[in-house]
Formats: sequence, structure tokens, C-alpha cells
Amino acid sequence: MRGQDRVAIGTTGISLARLGIGGGSLASAGDVRAVQQAAWDAGLRYFDTAALYAARESEKRLGAFLRGKPRGDFAVSSKTGRFVVDGREVFDYSAAGTERSIATSLANLGLDHLDLLFLHDLIPEIHGADYETRYAAAMAGAISVLLRLRAAGTLRTIGVAMRDPTAALRLLRAASFDAVMLAGECSLLHRGALGELLPYCAAHSIAVVVAAPFETGLLATGAIPGARWQYQPAPPEILARVARMERVCADFGVSLPAAALQFPLRQPGVVGVVAGHQRPGEVAANLALLATEIPEGLWAAL
Repeated sequence: MRGQDRVAIGTTGISLARLGIGGGSLASAGDVRAVQQAAWDAGLRYFDTAALYAARESEKRLGAFLRGKPRGDFAVSSKTGRFVVDGREVFDYSAAGTERSIATSLANLGLDHLDLLFLHDLIPEIHGADYETRYAAAMAGAISVLLRLRAAGTLRTIGVAMRDPTAALRLLRAASFDAVMLAGECSLLHRGALGELLPYCAAHSIAVVVAAPFETGLLATGAIPGARWQYQPAPPEILARVARMERVCADFGVSLPAAALQFPLRQPGVVGVVAGHQRPGEVAANLALLATEIPEGLWAAL
């Protein structure tokens, strides 16, 4: 498959490239502009960012890169609800906070509208005892703002972004969303989204974008010493699982990273993957992984 191919989000008129450029890792990449330019030169036109990433520095860098480029040539998504202010993590799902956040994102990006805006990380694992209170605040505040700004055209599509498929499904059932970005739970290592979330999205024409298909590094590097998994060194049991996957892939003459990047795109409702890129060469490498032909037998073996 081609990473440059664009897939429509329902009937919204918005389409996203199968391979999106993630703004989280770009916020700390050594030469951000070189990575962005490599993506653009390769024909990739979907860039994802968030208010959270590097305390909005990711948005600013993306906005600087896109300045002067034809607006119809690219798609941008950002996120609201989770922030870093003066080095401190802050959550705000209120109407007023969401209005301010979206206005700041648009200013940082130099845009008059966003192709996609995600409500960010409204999950019990992060919020703990405050989860229900913040969920109620989002229902009364943030979601009403998202719906209104979508109707006005400031947001062309709206969605939820998180790693918890159960919490995502709760939100999708509660309001009219167009998309979900799932960080994890739809990878070779974790497949929780395949149970209820993906079938629900497919049945209701909700587009799914899978972020972190390499599990923050491990499925790209393989089971090497010090391999990163969910931003930490992978524990022995996870390394052992990945080592077994590598052996299965080798039996079919396929690299583990190719299988990891293509696996989400085989699932119902998934329109694209968003991957982080630290260096320009990784853009071409990931496009080559997507273009790799994989025998059907490998998926059954995995």
C-alpha cells in the first residue's frame, strides 16, 4: 500500500494520508524542518500535533513549516483538553478552556480552520478519582464547543484521542464524533480495540487513526537490549513476545517493522496510521515498510 494515498473520513469532505506525521516526537527532533520537508517532498500531507506536545511548541513549528503552502494541499489535526503550563500538567475540558485552546492552536498553526480536532486523553487511567468529574465537564463544555465549531466550519471534523478503547467507545456513543485516534490497543502487541471499538466505528462510519504503531519504538527496533516500549525500557516478558514475533516474521521473509506498520491498516474502519519520525530518512523507510508485500499466511501465524 502507498502511504501517500488519502482516505476519506466518511462524507465530511476531509481525507487523510494513510501515513501521518506525528508531532509528539517532532517536538524534540533535532532537525524538525528537515523531517517535515522530507515528508512533504515524499507526498505526505497529513500532520498531527497537540496542545500538549512540548507545551505547544509542536504546533508553532508545524505552523512555521506550513506557512505559504496551499491550504487545500494538506490536512492538520490537533488536540485539546490536556496541556503543559509553566512545566505543570493541566487538564481543562470546560467550554471556555476549549474555546481558548482552539483559538491558540489556530494562531500557532497560522490557520483559519482545523481539518480535525481531537478531545485528548479523557481516560480513567490518567484522571483517576477525577475522571467522572472531568467527563461531566467535557460533556457540558468541551463537546458542545466542538459540535458548535464543527457546524460553523472552524473544525471540519471532530474526534477523541486516547489509548483506552473502552473510554473512547463511551464518548463515541455519547456524542456525534467523526473520528477516533487510538494510541495503542491496535498493534501487534495489544489488540483490545478489535473487540468492540473497531466494529462499532465501522458500523457507524467513524474513522479510526492508529497512533504509535511501533509501541513507541519496540516494534521498530525489535527485541534489542534497552528497547523502548510505551516510553520506558521494555520488560522481559514483552521482549520475549516480540522476539517470538521476529522469528515468525523471519520465517516469511518479512521484517517485524513492516508487519507492525501494516497491521493496523488491515483492521475495519482504520483509515491511517500516525508515526513519529526523528530523522528525515525515517520517512522514506516507513513508506518502504508500507509498500512491502506481506503474505497472508504471516498474519495467521502471528
